[in-house]
Amino acid sequence: MAAMATTDKPTAPAPHVLVVPYPAQGHMIPLLDLSGLLASRGVRLTVVATPATTSLVAPLMAAHPDGAVRLLVLPFPSHPALPAGVESAKDAPPTLFAALIVAFAGLRGPLGSWIRERSDTPDRVVAILADHSCGWAQPLAAELGIQGIVFSPSGVYGAAVLHSLFRRRPRREDENDDESPISFPDLPGSPAYPWRQLSLLYRMSKAGDEVSEGVRRNFLWNLESSAFVSNTFRRLEERYLDAPLEGLGFRRVRAVGPVAPEPDAAGCRGGETAVSAVDLCAWLDKFADSSVVYISFGSMAVLQPPHAAALATALERTEVAFVWAAGPAAPLPEGFEERAAAGGRGVVIRGWAPQVAALRHRAVGWFVTHCGWNSVLEAVAAGVAMLTWPMTADQFVNARLLVDELRAAVPVSWGGPKAAPGADEVARVLDAAVGGNGGGIWDGVAARAKELAEEAAAAVSDGGDSWREMEELVQELRDLASEPKQL
Repeated sequence: MAAMATTDKPTAPAPHVLVVPYPAQGHMIPLLDLSGLLASRGVRLTVVATPATTSLVAPLMAAHPDGAVRLLVLPFPSHPALPAGVESAKDAPPTLFAALIVAFAGLRGPLGSWIRERSDTPDRVVAILADHSCGWAQPLAAELGIQGIVFSPSGVYGAAVLHSLFRRRPRREDENDDESPISFPDLPGSPAYPWRQLSLLYRMSKAGDEVSEGVRRNFLWNLESSAFVSNTFRRLEERYLDAPLEGLGFRRVRAVGPVAPEPDAAGCRGGETAVSAVDLCAWLDKFADSSVVYISFGSMAVLQPPHAAALATALERTEVAFVWAAGPAAPLPEGFEERAAAGGRGVVIRGWAPQVAALRHRAVGWFVTHCGWNSVLEAVAAGVAMLTWPMTADQFVNARLLVDELRAAVPVSWGGPKAAPGADEVARVLDAAVGGNGGGIWDGVAARAKELAEEAAAAVSDGGDSWREMEELVQELRDLASEPKQL
């Protein structure tokens, strides 16, 4: 019998994207979450890592054993401004963050060679998706004739503020006045912030200094990209998504969040947890709905002793049930952990915590947070109202968005790392929030948090705003893979 003729068109090749995360947990986690979503839609990914960050990529690779995600491990580049052995933000004090950004740019040469070696093969790279702290990847993409896309681990507002700072270089009128206001006329509403609430990375920069100029170039390069992709959703930051922002070079912004997986798939994000999600949820099961406060200041910040003492004293005074993801170095008052455990109303986690699972538990109703963007998105997705206590980076911007614009949070303190609130003030906030003694305003904040959760779920559901943005991004990448290679 003769073979049957077929008129089927050949299947378009799966697009191959090089993913360049910045070596910091808070940056890597959402970009790896996004990578997982792309891989599940048929995109092939090669994720760049150095020996210090390979373990963070392991859960993503395990979730895609079909080879859709591959790992490219390169030695961390040496740089005279960075001490030997420092390969990630975890190893570096804040004074070295700028040097880490500049040193990591040393991967540009090796990655360029790696991409060129594959340019005439079925494995050719069609786009580079790089963290915004890896701005050097954008001129590399342009040099190679491929698409350059920036991933922002901040929200759109936070990213616009950061890039506006490095673009405009505003300075305070009085170099000794930390309260000197810095305005942002290139953003909706022309917001202003006191100097001390701006990114430390910017505040420490000095014109003419080699490292500072390297950091500035890094962020300006992002403004030459084809687009930004942000872990946010339209209803959360509508004001900053309605029109292209001058602060982001009028680039297109694709809002694709929240990108965090469901709790059962999120256990190992960021590394092995100090307590299992199962055990923590079993402990939470004994509490009434929304009666527990979850506390975390992120993977980078270490609370100063006065801040830790004020919070610990307030927790004991109010007898509020709590889970405190304190990390290994938090200076908690002597005996506090033992008293909390003995009383059965508190758990202190010394290490990485299963935060997504905790926030999604019905018993957790409030979140004392530094307002890092990952924590904000995870709380929003869980419908948990926030008690804001920002410290640095984009955290004050995020807190203002939550408190002033979205009405889904209440401030604990605006003082940052240098000014701790009193224990009485922290206790008043906890009592009003968790104790239910705050009246209608607090009820409204909790209700708004629930509304945001519904809006977040709708955004990533089939046909939602973020779902559509993700589908369009994937189609864009497929189109690039179908195009003939540019000579």
